[in-house]
Amino acid sequence: MTRVGERLLPDPGRVLARIYLPGEDPAAPETRVARLLLEVQGMSDEEIDRRLAQVRAAFGDRHRDLEAALERSFAAVAGQLDGGVPPSRERRLVMGAYFTAEYSLEAAALFNPSIVAHPDQTGLAPGECRFVLSLRAVGENHLSSIEFRTGVVNAHGVPRLDPMTGWVQTGDRHFPEYDKHLFAYKLGELGAMNEVAEQVLHPLPNPFTGEELAGALATLEDSPMAEAMWAATSHRISWLAASNYQVTFDPDVPLSERVLFPEGPNESRGMEDARFVRFTDDDGAVTYYATYTAFDGTQILPQLIETPDFVTFRVVTLNGESAANKGLALFPRKIDGQYWALGRYDRQNLYVMHSDHVRFWDDRYRLRLPVQWWELFQMGNCGSPIETEAGWLVLTHGVGPMRRYVIGAMLLDLDDPRRIIADLPDPILEPDGDEREGYVPNVVYSCGAMTHGRHVVMPYEYSDAGARFALADLDDLVARVLEHPVREDWTWTTASTSPRRSPASTTAGARGSWRG
Repeated sequence: MTRVGERLLPDPGRVLARIYLPGEDPAAPETRVARLLLEVQGMSDEEIDRRLAQVRAAFGDRHRDLEAALERSFAAVAGQLDGGVPPSRERRLVMGAYFTAEYSLEAAALFNPSIVAHPDQTGLAPGECRFVLSLRAVGENHLSSIEFRTGVVNAHGVPRLDPMTGWVQTGDRHFPEYDKHLFAYKLGELGAMNEVAEQVLHPLPNPFTGEELAGALATLEDSPMAEAMWAATSHRISWLAASNYQVTFDPDVPLSERVLFPEGPNESRGMEDARFVRFTDDDGAVTYYATYTAFDGTQILPQLIETPDFVTFRVVTLNGESAANKGLALFPRKIDGQYWALGRYDRQNLYVMHSDHVRFWDDRYRLRLPVQWWELFQMGNCGSPIETEAGWLVLTHGVGPMRRYVIGAMLLDLDDPRRIIADLPDPILEPDGDEREGYVPNVVYSCGAMTHGRHVVMPYEYSDAGARFALADLDDLVARVLEHPVREDWTWTTASTSPRRSPASTTAGARGSWRG
């Protein structure tokens, strides 16, 4: 692969205005929030005007709409105001400023990119393709969020990034309608589908809203059931509801300003390594999916993002025994009516999975063990497979001696992705020169590439220090991989996984091991 285009480096000046609340002492006679609000209530109108002017002068040009952010922060604490005359808008903004802080999204790192064709391909020159680039941004306390860039790939496959503003913002978060059967199924996986959960869910319609769920939970507060069981189940139900949400942005705000910031309880410590894919359904409908790793500070959980337009994003939990660990990547279309995905179920080997529902993953097959010297520690995918005439082109990452990450390639059968056609024995990209230096040295890694014409365009990160692009001729790369076919006498030994199936599942899963 040939390195092309510009580098993307972390910019600590890209800051969000986020709600900032002080820690509280439960034994104190009043909260710190209430005390601060009382102090601002006591300021004269002249002092309010001076303090607001200072905030506007120091921070106004760092945000697209600073005052809207201050109003949101005020709304979060307004319930602790003393009664009396409602504060003026200027006083609300000063109160909001005391409970707002800037968060630098990229202060620590900007890395792990993926790329897809943009939903809007209008206004381009012949041979060009507009793209969306996703990136993992890491800021204070190593908290990860998902950012975006846009750009255009020219007829020769060389990418050019669009200019950006200096602003970033989060969208409006709200709860969607919940499918009652999917909700109950996930509660069962979490070990929380007991008599309390049944009493909560039974009277609810299908689908139900967050408000309807809250009402059902409230009716059980005086239940004679054991308090411990009620509290634990209620907490788990609320946790699951909060982990499934929707975020909507103003469509007039540039995509490079939109940030998916951790919102659910299972991602409270970060949203990591989004693998976006442009998925085309059997009827031609296009949905952009992204699998990512939710991290709550203790455990990881793969989740799914769904969006038709990069304006509205739905975030949902994944279900099934095989929806585990990092690195789940969806195929860009169904095969024989089934969704397919790559994953690293056991944290070490490469697996392929199929399902009749994009949110349920039980059936899995061990596709490949680490066999090359440069991947013996562990291996995984570098994003969704790319469809070619010769087979599914899978870019892989391998970890070898000295924790060195490199990128390789293999081809899978178009009709049966459980079968490897060919497997390149050498990496196609290795950390080179100054790419070896960074927060995590000696790494090249990608979360997804795309084709344009007869080119493979792959964004990649290097050593958690930044990101750039690499380009390969598609025909040359496929031909190189095909020079190393998998031997026909390699066979599978299989054993049932005995998984819990999704409601519509009809086939048992299997996992196996290679032997030559």
